[in-house]
Amino acid sequence: MIHQLIFAHPKPGMSEQDFQDYWVNLHAVRYAGKIPQIRQYTVDTRVPFGPEPDDPLWSGIAEIWVDNDEDQLASLQSKEYIEGARPDEPNWAAFWRTLVLDTEPHVLLEGQEYTVDEPDTIKLVVLAKRRSGTDLSYFRKRSLESFGQKTAAVPGLRRYLQCHARDGMYAVSEAPLDVAHLLTFDGPEALTDAARTSEYTAAMQDLRTFTEHRYLHTMAVREHWIIPPGTR
Repeated sequence: MIHQLIFAHPKPGMSEQDFQDYWVNLHAVRYAGKIPQIRQYTVDTRVPFGPEPDDPLWSGIAEIWVDNDEDQLASLQSKEYIEGARPDEPNWAAFWRTLVLDTEPHVLLEGQEYTVDEPDTIKLVVLAKRRSGTDLSYFRKRSLESFGQKTAAVPGLRRYLQCHARDGMYAVSEAPLDVAHLLTFDGPEALTDAARTSEYTAAMQDLRTFTEHRYLHTMAVREHWIIPPGTR
């Protein structure tokens, strides 16, 4: 299954709150959620965590699951996308600040099954790019094994996915990012408490030893399920 991550920023003049409301309550429901090939779909809206930049890189993330390459192509050729979702995007998003990452998901901590009635659940997204000159296969192996083990041991962690950029993203040039780590906690307090632990500190220090520091980015988000698991 392809797990696509779409990072987006509000269009000029639109507040982050209005951007998030439009995405969750209008665009996702009226347009993107109607694309038939999409199996699961959630919109993750940014929430404060740690030092706040004046202008965050992104204010939300779409997570879209499709079965395979054929279905992904069909979704981009569908009437629902061409006549619905695509023309609506300029109404709320700054397209020049959008980043799309097609990934292969790896579940390192299964945890509890996703549900749609957990408004306090918080997910920390950690984005990374391998250190210059590092072999991609080595980077993936280290991420999944030694680093993955350290991260899975963080107290309070409920679920942990590593989403690695698919091979096709390297066919012409480098992928913009190599991996997105998705760490789910029971709520803001659980995330804050986890970030203060020695296990979290050790994991983040280890990550910095094999990644490019300028591409490391963390973002806390709250999920809004549009197409929950098992409904399609």
